[in-house]
Amino acid sequence: MKSLKRFFCLMVLVNILSINLTVGQQVPDYPVSYRLYTPFVFNPAIAGSKDFSEIDLLFGNYGNSNSQLAGGNFRIAKSRKEYLTSVSVPEFTNFGAGGFIFNDKNDTSRNIGAGLTGSYHLQLDKKALSFLSFGVTVKAIYNDFPGNTDLSKPAEKTFFPNVDAGIYYYTSSYYAGISATNLLGNPNDPDSLGYYTIPASRQIFFNAGYKFVLSRTWNILLEPFLIVNTDFEFSGEVTDWFKPGLKVYAGNFCAGTYFNDFNKISFLLQYRYNKVYVGSYFEMFYNEPFYKQPILAELVFGINLSAVRSGLSRHNHW
Repeated sequence: MKSLKRFFCLMVLVNILSINLTVGQQVPDYPVSYRLYTPFVFNPAIAGSKDFSEIDLLFGNYGNSNSQLAGGNFRIAKSRKEYLTSVSVPEFTNFGAGGFIFNDKNDTSRNIGAGLTGSYHLQLDKKALSFLSFGVTVKAIYNDFPGNTDLSKPAEKTFFPNVDAGIYYYTSSYYAGISATNLLGNPNDPDSLGYYTIPASRQIFFNAGYKFVLSRTWNILLEPFLIVNTDFEFSGEVTDWFKPGLKVYAGNFCAGTYFNDFNKISFLLQYRYNKVYVGSYFEMFYNEPFYKQPILAELVFGINLSAVRSGLSRHNHW
């Protein structure tokens, strides 16, 4: 009960402090579902927070926009001697690592980028059930703008570095983190006329969630979560920065929703078979026929690699 009270107190505090937050430009824009499947992309402190290695491939399509993201993260294991009669039980260092590459093409431009992530996990209790982690991602991004003849805007090719940083607290039941992305800002000339802006403004993310066990017999869990996203200028509408969601786990199946846009209905599906899982994410306008507006459709393929090398399977991880 104390843990649950702490979680809700934290949520209330964030809501009070975030009254004027909103969403700005970010890299990558798509796939949207990387926030659900590979959240270390926006908070590097999450890398290595699981007791298994993870590899994900995401593919998205929305109208004329096409995007792909591949990423993975893991906790660095300790080197130890192996004996023929011993059972290999993994031991880990306090360091996590990860990396990702993405390709995001839309009507305006194309962004190609890559990032390398490092994190440090500080154990807070003797049973190793709660941790506080810190992480940094170093990115390199290439933006290709084909130009705009109507506005007499010439083509531009821009290569620029950027940095993300985050803090993350997690236990077996709940988690909360805050991060800042694109800390080096936008490389555009401040004296430009503003016909085109590279989508790389400074962003702040907050994410939190809680896992409720509904049935241990049937392995059913309920996970409400919240993602808050704003730029450093706190511009735009208040409703834009709230992005709540809900996941329901039932054995090898997971379903839920994520309100990335309150003008749309969305749902996600995920199915696991041994260590491999497939998933999907969809968004569509709830007040418009599907044939009048494009549907955002994304697919994900993932592998959870067990840290146990003795042949014992630990595939019961999401």
